[in-house]
Amino acid sequence: MLNDVETLGSAASETEEVPLLSLHVQLPGGDVHKIEAAAGFNAMELMRAAGIPIKAECGGAGVCATCHVRVPDHWSDRLDTPDDDEHGKLDEIPSANDNSRLCCQIRMTDALDGLHLELQADSLSHHHLDAAE
Repeated sequence: MLNDVETLGSAASETEEVPLLSLHVQLPGGDVHKIEAAAGFNAMELMRAAGIPIKAECGGAGVCATCHVRVPDHWSDRLDTPDDDEHGKLDEIPSANDNSRLCCQIRMTDALDGLHLELQADSLSHHHLDAAE
């Protein structure tokens, strides 16, 4: 009987859509963008796919520090602790503080559904800055 239930569960999961998570990104001007996010992707990839004007010059390798975001206090405890490499990159950003993270290092999980991030001005693409002037 257990095998029948497992088989039904497998068949049902193949036809069901994977539930999407949500990610909210606030730009320096105050505009907030809600992005549908799939678990397993990092926040930087999701922002780029949604057309958010983020520099992210290294494409998510964590070596350029151009995807600087701030995480509100009530979300910080749900994120993995930054590793030494991320801390090193954050130390290179003059405006970084205790809430700063590199969004290429934030991988979406069910626990992060509804996550709010504040994209910092130092990580906006130049194209976006030129268009705003």
